[in-house]
Amino acid sequence: MSTTTDVPRPDTMVITGAAGWLGQNLVRAVAPDRARVRCLVRTDEEAALLGVVHPSVETVVGDVRDPSALSSLFEGTTGATVVHAAAVIHPERLVRELHDVNVGGTQLTLDEARRAGAGRFVHISSNSPFGANPGPEHRFTEDSPMNPYLGYGRSKADAEGLVRTAHERGDLETVILRPPWFYGPFQPDRQTQWFRAVRRGRFPLVGDGTNRRSMVFTGNLVHGVLRAEASAAAPGRAYWIADGDPLDMRTILATVREALEAEGLPTSGGQPRLPRLAGVAAEKADTFLQGRGRYLQAVHVLGELKDTIACDISRARDEIAYDPPTDLLGGMRASIRWCLERGMAL
Repeated sequence: MSTTTDVPRPDTMVITGAAGWLGQNLVRAVAPDRARVRCLVRTDEEAALLGVVHPSVETVVGDVRDPSALSSLFEGTTGATVVHAAAVIHPERLVRELHDVNVGGTQLTLDEARRAGAGRFVHISSNSPFGANPGPEHRFTEDSPMNPYLGYGRSKADAEGLVRTAHERGDLETVILRPPWFYGPFQPDRQTQWFRAVRRGRFPLVGDGTNRRSMVFTGNLVHGVLRAEASAAAPGRAYWIADGDPLDMRTILATVREALEAEGLPTSGGQPRLPRLAGVAAEKADTFLQGRGRYLQAVHVLGELKDTIACDISRARDEIAYDPPTDLLGGMRASIRWCLERGMAL
């Protein structure tokens, strides 16, 4: 059982990537209890979307690669908690964008946070700097060696290095969080499409389905961010943040179908399978394309579906009192309800 000590919470939070999947959930969770929530968004439409959440929300429109936008974001935020969630996961076409946003944008955000005299800097990383586990029973810990998976993995590994250096130099008090596969409200279109495919029995298992995945409900990740902000033990540390124990892909897909049924959406079809070799071929194609600067999301995703990507959250439980309140079935049901409330066809 954790015995972590908490520090006082600043009344201001600065969030990059505030209109993204995590950002939308985080803004709504913290806005009622903060005097100011400063949000970096990319468009006027995103600013309007967040501007109605709560009077404490203040938006700045701009790009995380633009020093002037970041200067405006951090104006008057001395002592604020910074949550750096801005990142590109799936570039539209060119791999170069991964480095420009995930590495360059992180360095610029660190620089502006230091100049503004910000408080704790919580950096949202990924499982991708660690690649795939060697087998279904293996779990990544915070002491596991990095083995970045292609362009995204390299960009997030490099960003982690920048964050660690900032802490070691005394520039900022930093914490790194490593969430795996997201799911939850405010999901992007690709997740809605995934629900449709699973409901109709069109999403394949690659291999025999015994490979395991750690997943994280967005509400659990918000809880992890707030524990990283509050815990006196967190500065200078990195933590895996996930729902709990990893599950095999057969169980994950069966649970999604159970959640759909529970929300009144009958499922159909069987469980299609692809040989593991299809995933191996996709990974080779992805490596070839990225080596030439190109990115195809479908090829990238297929290449990962064969793998175990699983983590151990014991350190987060012990050191920062992270205790994920929502399990996979409950989180998937919440995700599906969010879609249905917005009239999305599943």
